[in-house]
Amino acid sequence: MNISYYDFKNLPDQSQYSMVMNNGRVMNERTVDHLKYVLYEISCFTVEIIYNTAKDKVDGVNVYQNKAAYAI
Repeated sequence: MNISYYDFKNLPDQSQYSMVMNNGRVMNERTVDHLKYVLYEISCFTVEIIYNTAKDKVDGVNVYQNKAAYAI
């Protein structure tokens, strides 16, 4: 799956979650109290999804540009 950072950011939340779940590669995950932070790589950027394990729901999403992808 190849999508730009900007196109991804413009997708509705549910489409972002689906794309990450179906096409993302887990890079790292950690749990702090009732929050599970999972970092996914997708295309040329990374997406962090914050799951609230106590409420069984997504609490937040952060999208980061991968600056190294643009290095010369």
